[in-house]
Amino acid sequence: NGEVFDLAAVDILRDRERGVPRYNDFRELIGRGRVKSFEEITDNEKWVKELREVYQNNIDSVDLMVGMFAENPPKGFGFSDTAFRVFILMASRRLKSDRFFTEDYRAEIYTQFGLDWIDNNNMLTVLRRHYPSLSPALFGVENAFAPWRKVGI
Repeated sequence: NGEVFDLAAVDILRDRERGVPRYNDFRELIGRGRVKSFEEITDNEKWVKELREVYQNNIDSVDLMVGMFAENPPKGFGFSDTAFRVFILMASRRLKSDRFFTEDYRAEIYTQFGLDWIDNNNMLTVLRRHYPSLSPALFGVENAFAPWRKVGI
């Protein structure tokens, strides 16, 4: 019907309704410590100004998703430290609870060919196989989750 939704705003609203901790509270829960200023979240001066304005200069009001996306990523990372920790928590639990990665990860279920296929592929091979146009950006990249080369800019 052509109606436009701000999905980021919807996600923030859902997080608030579901009681997802705010950015600083979440950092504390995962042992990262609270930030005391907006400048500790990002070195992007424009974002610092916008965060101050939107959150009325209250660092403890910053939503988790906003803080994670505003955070400066560590060197060599494609996303923030907090987002990485969320990913690790979710991925590790998902893998431990998936029978196809635990008791059924064997040749009787997958065949030896299937296990070899899994063992010899990774995110880079998947990207190269399904999106060959990404090859120039992926040249020399060892980790698909790290920032890629800039091509044609």
